[in-house]
Amino acid sequence: MKPIAISKIIFTQHVRSMTISTFVTIVLLLAQAIAGHARGAPESFADLAEKLSPSVVNITTTTTIEGAVNQPMPQIPKGSPFEDLFKDFFNNGPGGKSRQRKSSALGSGFIISADGYIVTNNHVIDKADEIVIEFFDGNKLVAKLMGRDPKTDIALLKVEATVPLPFVGFGDSDIDRVGDWVMAIGNPLGQGFSVSAGIISARNRTLRSGPYDDFIQTDAAINRGNSGGPLFNMNGEVIGVNTAIISPNGGSIGLGFSMSSKVVSRVVKQLQEFGETRRGWLGVQIQDIDADMAEALGLKTAAGAMVSGVPAGPGADAGIITGDVIISFDGVKVEDTRGLVGAVGNADVGKVVRVIIYRNGKTQTIKVTLGQREVAEKVAVIPEVEVPKKIKEAEEMGMKLIALTEEVRAKLNLSDEATGVAVFAVDETSDAFEKGIRAGDLIIEAGQVKVISLEDITSIFKEAIKVGRKSILLLVAKGDKSRFVGLSLND
Repeated sequence: MKPIAISKIIFTQHVRSMTISTFVTIVLLLAQAIAGHARGAPESFADLAEKLSPSVVNITTTTTIEGAVNQPMPQIPKGSPFEDLFKDFFNNGPGGKSRQRKSSALGSGFIISADGYIVTNNHVIDKADEIVIEFFDGNKLVAKLMGRDPKTDIALLKVEATVPLPFVGFGDSDIDRVGDWVMAIGNPLGQGFSVSAGIISARNRTLRSGPYDDFIQTDAAINRGNSGGPLFNMNGEVIGVNTAIISPNGGSIGLGFSMSSKVVSRVVKQLQEFGETRRGWLGVQIQDIDADMAEALGLKTAAGAMVSGVPAGPGADAGIITGDVIISFDGVKVEDTRGLVGAVGNADVGKVVRVIIYRNGKTQTIKVTLGQREVAEKVAVIPEVEVPKKIKEAEEMGMKLIALTEEVRAKLNLSDEATGVAVFAVDETSDAFEKGIRAGDLIIEAGQVKVISLEDITSIFKEAIKVGRKSILLLVAKGDKSRFVGLSLND
């Protein structure tokens, strides 16, 4: 847009000295510049399809599956001419025994280097015993799995070719806009190389398939078998990997989703270099902030990521505590937990980042040295257990609460140092139930005050209502996970 603005300035400065023909010429040039910037519909996709198709591959996988146990062989008179036939059919074993069978699946992929690296979806090659790549010219090669990332459903393969292979590069998925033209190439329904075109219908979609969802939605036809294939922009760059569709009948209805190149390119680079992903880890449990929580905290808007727990790790070492609200990470404003998870995951392991938090009505900056998420996820999780059914209890805000006796601690697998009151039951019509509080939860804080006894929490609720608070903030734990819940006090 800058060249257009400059042209307008020049035109304004010299308008008095221009002839009519000059004026008309400039107007036409400006119109052409604006039209070019708008990227009108192409007359044909043929040239682009011809150029890009050789870099796209069909993928066939073979998987060995254990068959179901056969039925017991019926009683056949000894010496019967059918005895051998039945023995073969029923696997010659008492009660029968399992058979192995081969299962094949089809998908798509694309070449990203002349030496044979290929990108596809993880679900295309998952549990495969053999992966065969079919190229545009009909040649076939067996591929080796170099690495995979189930969280983004991306896998990296490698073939050993005798000649350099045609390949494509990643574009910047953040540049292309809703309404821009895109083209998909793949192997839909096993029909072989097929091209479809459409527009970007939406960006930054989440399908709740993982913490790093960042899908481009498109109406370009995507069907089964297109999985792992590329979504191209009009410059011939890969801006997405076709991953999923929403459909009532299994076929394309114009709701296709491609994992953005912003996510994929980083994952692929790590799989190439390390054979695994290496994501940053802040080491805090977080949750989104709703209106009740924002009011209880004194925040103007329900934005940021609330820290609901701080296990041993980078966050705890740096001084982040439960109850902090993370409003900025490494110079980027945090709108919600999804944004923070993505920013942390994209940060380098070992990097020192500035984290701005909101605590007790003030902001402060904390420096954190990031760990590696994949290492942290290997730590065992404390199992959840049931609460006892017969114990001293009290009732507040639709919740039946119980004191932490020796029996309760044992049932909830709590240490002697753990404090709070346990939830015994929750009225399904209450705000507490709607906010996800359930039997077995432990209330650690109420109104940002530690809870030791049933009397504590009762007095905290009464005081909040007395001073006219509209909501109260609870810190609730289950197992080794904790979160904040904002309960409405309007009723």
